[in-house]
Amino acid sequence: MTDTWSKRAQAMRDSPTHKAGPDLDRVVELCEPAPGVTAIDVATGGGHVARRLREQGAEVVTLDPAPGMQPDVVARGEDIPFADEAFDVAVCRIAAHHFDDVALAVREMARVVRDRVVVQDNLFQSEQVEEAERLHDPTHVRCYTEEEWRAFFDGAGLRVGELEIMRRRLPLEPWLERAETPPEDAERVRELLDDRTEDGLVESEAIIVRGRKH
Repeated sequence: MTDTWSKRAQAMRDSPTHKAGPDLDRVVELCEPAPGVTAIDVATGGGHVARRLREQGAEVVTLDPAPGMQPDVVARGEDIPFADEAFDVAVCRIAAHHFDDVALAVREMARVVRDRVVVQDNLFQSEQVEEAERLHDPTHVRCYTEEEWRAFFDGAGLRVGELEIMRRRLPLEPWLERAETPPEDAERVRELLDDRTEDGLVESEAIIVRGRKH
């Protein structure tokens, strides 16, 4: 999978969905960046969260399993190679649905922070949408419900203080192009998402969660 994502690195850096938007603004706000704040950006991808945190004075270490993303550290979210409480905040945006073990990754993020963990990801919609996600990109594992996300945080010893659902309308064709979805699979994806698509935009929901250590 890491080779696949290395090949997509530039597409992720250029993706309008990833590099801007009210969801990114909110994730950055919940991280509480400021001079002297230390952060780890897990599955950094195009590095958009890290860039924004650094702009506000935070010291940020980026982590990603794909070398092509050019992270500071090449590693999975389930295996963060840092000591306990090494950072003030851990953040992960639009990546957890690719993780093999999300519960473990949240526990790892909780382990390496002194205070808070902020996660944004696509919210589970239906099994039909999950099928579309897997056809669009075979590295997709699963999206999760609000209840599952609460359980992940609770299991990691994190008290959920903020949980928000944001509705988004995302361009369908650029999404397919970024993953280089084969034409036959792309056509099936369009069929599966037809009831959610209008004027080339797909309705989706993102969940943003912040938890603090007990």
